[in-house]
Amino acid sequence: MNRIFNNFFNERKILITGHTGFIGSWLTIFLKELGANIVGYALPPLTSDDNYVKAELDKKINSIIGDIRDYSKFKEVVKKNNPEIIYHLAAQPIVRKSYEIPRETYETNIMGTVNILEIFRKIDITKILINLTTDKVYENLELDCGYCEEDRLGGFDPYSSSKACSEIITSAYRNSYYYNFENTINKDVSSVRFGNVIGGGDWQVDRLVPDIMRSIKNNEDILIRNPYSIRPWQYVLEPLRGILILTIKMMEESGQYSSCWNFGPEINKIYSVKQLVESIFQYIGRRSYKLNEVSKEDLHETKNLLLNIEKAKKKLNWEPILNFKDAIEFTCNWYMEQDIDYEFDVKQIKKYINKG
Repeated sequence: MNRIFNNFFNERKILITGHTGFIGSWLTIFLKELGANIVGYALPPLTSDDNYVKAELDKKINSIIGDIRDYSKFKEVVKKNNPEIIYHLAAQPIVRKSYEIPRETYETNIMGTVNILEIFRKIDITKILINLTTDKVYENLELDCGYCEEDRLGGFDPYSSSKACSEIITSAYRNSYYYNFENTINKDVSSVRFGNVIGGGDWQVDRLVPDIMRSIKNNEDILIRNPYSIRPWQYVLEPLRGILILTIKMMEESGQYSSCWNFGPEINKIYSVKQLVESIFQYIGRRSYKLNEVSKEDLHETKNLLLNIEKAKKKLNWEPILNFKDAIEFTCNWYMEQDIDYEFDVKQIKKYINKG
C-alpha cells in the first residue's frame, strides 16, 4: 500500500483524536499499515464489538483515553509526542442524541475544536491539522443539487449547528494565525466534510447501519425513520483515502490546499434510506422488516442531503472507487464475519486499494 502514497506516511508522527470511534479506528489502521507512528486520544469505545476493540488497537498504538474538552491534558499529550500531523475526529456525532444533550454536544464539538486549534497554534513542530466534520454543516434548503464548499453554513439541530460552528472556528484560526507578516503560511489547516459514511465496526445508537445490524443480530424487525430521505452514502475508506491525499498536498505545497473539502459519492449515484436497507437485507438474505414513517411528533431530520465533490476531483485528483453495491458488500462482509480482528480489517483495506 505504501507505494500508492510514495512512503509519505512511513515513520511520520501522527495524532488522531477520536481514534476509538468508527471512522477514527479505520483511519488508525490505514495509517498504521502505511508505517505511521500513531498516538490516539479519545473517550473509551462505545461497545465491546466496536472496530477499535475487535482490532485490539490499544495494543498496537499509543492509545490515550481522555476527553477533548480537557485542554490541559490534551496539551500535555501533544507536547510529549510532538506529532507532525493531527487529525481531529473526536465529537458527539449523533443528531438525535444532540437534542437530548445539547450542552454536551456544543461543549465537545465547539470547545473541543477550539482546544485543538489553540494547542496546534502553540506547538511549533506540528505543521498540519485536518478537522473532520460532516455534510450536515450546510444550511440545508432541501435542494436536489449538491452543496459546494462555498455554500452557506447552517444547522437546524444542535449537532449540525455545532459542526457548522466548528467549521467557522477552523476558518477563523486559519485566517487569523497561520500567516506571518510576509504572508507566508507556516502552518496548514483544512476541514473536510464527509457524506454519510458506512462500514464495519460502527455500533452507535440511532445510526442506520448499526440499527439494521442490531435488528438482524437480535432477530427483530427494524423500524426505519424517513425511508425516502436521500443521503450521500459512501464506504468509510473512500473519504479517508481523500484526506490522506489532501495531507500530502498540504505538506508538499504549503498554503495551496488549506481549505474546506467535500468527500462523497457522485451526485448521480445517491440512494434513499429505503434503498440502503433493502440492499443490505438482500445481500445478507433477510427480507422481512418494518418501515416506520415519521410522525409529526418526531424530531426534525433533513430529507435531501447531497454533496458536490468537483473540487476534490479537480484539485486532488480524488474520486470514489466503489459503487453503491460495492459499499454494501464491504460493509455487510464485516458484520457477517465471525472472527473480526486487525488482520481482517487490513484485508478489507487491501481489497479496497486493489479495486482502485
